[in-house]
Amino acid sequence: LFDLAHSAGKRTAFFYNWEELRDIGRPGSLDIAYFRNTSYQPDGDTITAAEAARVFAAGMPDFTFIYFGTVDTAGHHYGWMSEGQLGQLETVEGALGMVLQALPEDTAIILHSDHGGHDRNHGTDAPEDMTIPWLAAGPSIRQGYTIDAPVSLLDTAPTIARLLGIAPHHEWEGRCVEEIFED
Repeated sequence: LFDLAHSAGKRTAFFYNWEELRDIGRPGSLDIAYFRNTSYQPDGDTITAAEAARVFAAGMPDFTFIYFGTVDTAGHHYGWMSEGQLGQLETVEGALGMVLQALPEDTAIILHSDHGGHDRNHGTDAPEDMTIPWLAAGPSIRQGYTIDAPVSLLDTAPTIARLLGIAPHHEWEGRCVEEIFED
């Protein structure tokens, strides 16, 4: 998605704290890339959010991906849905609030997790691992609408492409989640 957006003349940004994501786009496809290895710190996502908010104040990119990694780390450490992980989720809620306050009112957002979990793991086909929240909000998106059809992570990129006004890549397997858009 970064490559496609950048090729279409869109300004792109990526803020993250889990190094394994460093190769998410081809060299040259990111106008702004911010990494700080803080996914193992309780305030790690707050640090990432503060940097994103600082950049937004200087001028918004057309497409930004922000990855908060501390809830995953807390799930592995304390267990999924444990008091420790849920406490970390409250911290991340504050980081998300910081980002949302920095966004212009006409910004569309998609918010989701990359996976669920069970015990102190994830990666199986169990519903606890595969079921995630997937939310969208913005000026062209229905308010208070509940999606009836199943949504896959593969559907995120085609949906964002529609929001950016660019055609999805022909090799993408997902579909645009059209039902979220106002007529």
